[in-house]
This record gives sequence, structure tokens and C-alpha cells, in this order.
Amino acid sequence: MIYQKVTDLMGNTPVLALPVAAPEVRLLLKIEKNNPGGSMKDRMARNMVLTAIEDGRLQPGGTIVESSSGNTGIGLAITAAELGFRFIAIVDHHAAPDKLAVMRALGAELQFVEGDYAEDEVAVVERQNTAARLAREIPGAIFMNQSDNPANPAGYEGLVDELFDQTGGEIDYLVGCTGTGGSLSGMARAMKARKPQITSYGVEPKGSIIFGQPGYPYYQSGTGTPKGDEIGKVVDYDVIDEGMQVGDTEAFETARFLARETGLLVGGSTGGAVYKALELIHERNLRGTVVCCVADGGEKYLHTVFSEEWLQERDLTDPAVWHRLRQWVPLDHPYARTEPMEKIA
Repeated sequence: MIYQKVTDLMGNTPVLALPVAAPEVRLLLKIEKNNPGGSMKDRMARNMVLTAIEDGRLQPGGTIVESSSGNTGIGLAITAAELGFRFIAIVDHHAAPDKLAVMRALGAELQFVEGDYAEDEVAVVERQNTAARLAREIPGAIFMNQSDNPANPAGYEGLVDELFDQTGGEIDYLVGCTGTGGSLSGMARAMKARKPQITSYGVEPKGSIIFGQPGYPYYQSGTGTPKGDEIGKVVDYDVIDEGMQVGDTEAFETARFLARETGLLVGGSTGGAVYKALELIHERNLRGTVVCCVADGGEKYLHTVFSEEWLQERDLTDPAVWHRLRQWVPLDHPYARTEPMEKIA
């Protein structure tokens, strides 16, 4: 099939089975990094724009304004470029540099918020306030406000349709990253409408406040709600059966493990979700089919999550996590060397 628009490439992403060392269970990864913007946020970004047009809130020649750590901004930049809208992304120092570069390449205008923030502190509140103010000041502008926008979770209904087609409806558990809560809530709601017995697990960084734990800084990008921010209205606790937390080290080491051992490059938040999915499978003896979305690719974190120097400077490495993962994920490397490799002089 020959497509006519870049947004036509959104969706229809493949599913990959990750081997697990547990009987009667399979772990399926929905490869959402294959969307044109490199993340699952492409789906909801496009849906938010189209809904705003249908509602009359976004008119020809208008401006889209949004606070974003990167992936939503990239999705909005793609849709804005295709439809001819101006797009302003409100960002902070916490965003991965590679994400910012992609947004710029797609024509987004970046505005950084000011303030004295620690490296691992997310300036979400200031970003939100700045985005709302700009939208009021610029004629014809609209603040998308993904955290409270019902078009956010609604944008994932197509993803659920795909999963049910790809699995024949054999889904028992959903494990997903929880940032605004739109993707997990939207998917869980649509899945439970078809199959009420599906159990959903939300995964946030340690330090996030979505599931009632104490808030403190964290390095995972694009996920969680930091201390001082309000939990988004799109979070639907009625369809999230259990909230879980994952540390930065566990998340990042899992992303690096998947890259080195399987060749699959995923982002840090996805590493956290996969880690918790594996932990659930092996420590709670789950049976059936577990689905976990690869929210985005690791290509946007080459200077952070996949930088040995960056990780070591922040004490974010732990060989014990790799040892645990090797026990949980039995990988067959038929051509692996059995003797140590010679070092290059």
C-alpha cells in the first residue's frame, strides 16, 4: 500500500514476543517506536489536533501550544507540519537533547522555561503555566493540555483494536508507563470494555506521585508526575488495577539490557515498564498473555540512558539488575563466543 500522508503511517505497529523463564506465560511488546515520530504519543497528538479542529477550537492559521518533555511535542510537530499549523513546544532542561533536536527539525518552536531546577527535577508546573499563558496571548492559539484533554486517552482506541487483532483477543494483563496517564487509561478502558477480566498495571518512576507515594526528583523522562504538579484529569483510577513504581537504575539498565542482548533499542521509561512486567511474571507467577508497549525508542536517549559516562556520573548502574534480567529472560545466542574477546589496543 502506498500512503499519501506521514500521519497515515501512524499505527499498525508490530508485536514482538520477549522470551521469559516462566511456564504458561508470554510477554508481548507492542513496538510503538515504529510510529513516524518514534513513539506511541503520535497517536494521541494527532487525535488531540483533529478533535480540536472538529470542535472549532483550532481554526485555519492557528497555533498549537503544548508543554512537553519531547514525545508528545514530536507527534504534535508532525501533525502541525502536515496540516500547516504553527507549533510552540514549552520545554525544560529535563527533556532529552535528542528529543529537542527532533522537534526543531520538524519545525517546532521551542521555548524553555526559566528557573533554578536541579538536573533530575522536572519543571512541569512552570511549563504548564507558560503554555497556558502563551495560548491566551497569541491570537488563534490553543493550549492542548494533554494532562486534562479527553482526546488524549481516546487516541489509543486504535492501538487496542490492533492488539486484539494481533493476539486474537488473548490478552490477560496490560503493563504500561504512566505519565499523563492517557495511554494507560485509554488502553485499559478500551481493553476492559472488550474483556473485563484483563488486569492493568500502571508503572511510574520512584519519586512520582500518581499512585500516592512520596515525591522526589527522578531522571526518567516523559513519565510520572513530579512533586508539586497536579495529577492529570485523564488518569482513570477505575481502570488501573494496581500502580507500581520503578527506580531509574532498574529502568535504564533494562533498556540497556534489551539493546545489548536482543538488539531492540527502547527508551528509559519503557525499560521500567518491561522490568516491572518481568518482575510480575516471575515473582507473582502470572499465567497467560502480558502486553507491554514500547512507548518510544532508545534513539532519543543516546546521550543519557545509553551513555556509560552519563550513567556512572549519576550512579545509575547496577550489575545486579543485569543478573536478574538474565535469569528472567532466557536468550539464545547461537553464535556467541565462549572465550573472552581480545581487547583492541
